[in-house]
Amino acid sequence: TLKLSHNVAGVTFLAFGNGAPDIFSALVAFSDPHTAGLALGALFGAGVLVTTVVAGGITILHPFMAASRPFFRDIIFYMVAVFLTFLMLFRGRVTLAWALGYLGLYVFYVVTVILCTWIYRRQRRGSLFCPMPVTPEILSDSEEDRVSSNTNSYDYGDEYRPLFFYQETTAQILVRALNPLDYMKWRRKSAYWKALKVFKLPVEFLLLLTVPVVDPDKDDRNWKRPLNCLHLVISPLVVVLTLQSGTYGVYEIGGLVPVWVVVVIAGTALASVTFFATSDSQPPRLHWLFAFLGFLTSALWINAAATEVVNILRSLGVVFRLSNTVLGLTLLAWGNSIGDAFSDFTLARQGYPRMAFSACFGGIIFNILVGVGLGCLLQISRSHTEVK
Repeated sequence: TLKLSHNVAGVTFLAFGNGAPDIFSALVAFSDPHTAGLALGALFGAGVLVTTVVAGGITILHPFMAASRPFFRDIIFYMVAVFLTFLMLFRGRVTLAWALGYLGLYVFYVVTVILCTWIYRRQRRGSLFCPMPVTPEILSDSEEDRVSSNTNSYDYGDEYRPLFFYQETTAQILVRALNPLDYMKWRRKSAYWKALKVFKLPVEFLLLLTVPVVDPDKDDRNWKRPLNCLHLVISPLVVVLTLQSGTYGVYEIGGLVPVWVVVVIAGTALASVTFFATSDSQPPRLHWLFAFLGFLTSALWINAAATEVVNILRSLGVVFRLSNTVLGLTLLAWGNSIGDAFSDFTLARQGYPRMAFSACFGGIIFNILVGVGLGCLLQISRSHTEVK
């Protein structure tokens, strides 16, 4: 949609999507001085794993010629990020300027990637010659297929038009939208897939119920009126109950009404207006706003899961007498890198190895600079002192 090159998309949007678990784990770990080593160990461990195992797997799945200048650019920025982190550990403290410098360096990295891509495209556009005109009498195969398909659709489009249109009820739309199981796919899959699917069904149902998804590739943009109206009540409730472990949700306004009650009342009113002002067949003009609500809800779900993972790892460290740094370098780093591996391998199989390869380095640069910078910045804003 944004017409970004593979390198720019890899170091921005794909890196942000892959790095969400690492970032939230780092934010949770940096919130407690005793678990800061867990965050640093996880970030460095994930960096080693992604640049070796994942990057090597991409080249095996889909061999390609790497672009030399983007590759060296990413390597240089990653080395600078690692050097700054080691320097931070040597100093033993992080000031506000140091934390803002981490975030500023990542912004400078993204601007550099966009600027280099723009310069490359401009140079390439200037070196291209004008294409030769095509003889009008001779059509290519694709053009013939296009003309043939247009002719066929024009001649026979009305022949297969249904006589009666079946319209689902509101209850049927809601049940179908909340059903995480595809019965056609269920019949074709193996017993192992079915067993794994049974364990995933409760989580998938919970996500369908709480996280709205806007899909521009679909004709209706994934507009389900009863479910989306339900999202207007449930998603804000999930946000206030998961933010800061529910501290804001149970806070009483004026000592009388809890915040979650106000959220439910406001969400119900907004859902009622949306339900009666829209239709089942046509998505509303402001449907794209549900994407922001879905992003916020999913981010807080990831944050809640990361909080529990960090607590479990702290318990394992106490039981097995392991340091937080060792746990971060191994278990937490492996767990956070699973998503990177699957998404990058999928891109390589689909014919986008350069985007996947760029995401490997863009992701770890994003994790270190934003994870450490934002984690320390939030801790400084809470305690109003330097992070040590």
